[in-house]
Amino acid sequence: MLDDPLFILVALACGVVAAILLFGISTFGKEGLENSKRANKLMRWRIIAQAVAVVLILLFVYIRRQGGQ
Repeated sequence: MLDDPLFILVALACGVVAAILLFGISTFGKEGLENSKRANKLMRWRIIAQAVAVVLILLFVYIRRQGGQ
């Protein structure tokens, strides 16, 4: 499975979601208006990245069920 480009793309997308989530959570703990705006923007980016990751996962499952390698 590690030689499958789509699997690697799915894993990278999940890693990006996790990285954005961790960075956004760390920003919530800091005070200030600028940090609050940055945290909200990061959480919006997380939602977008998460949607992309879900679509890639569904595509991966669909291709595997169709008999793709």
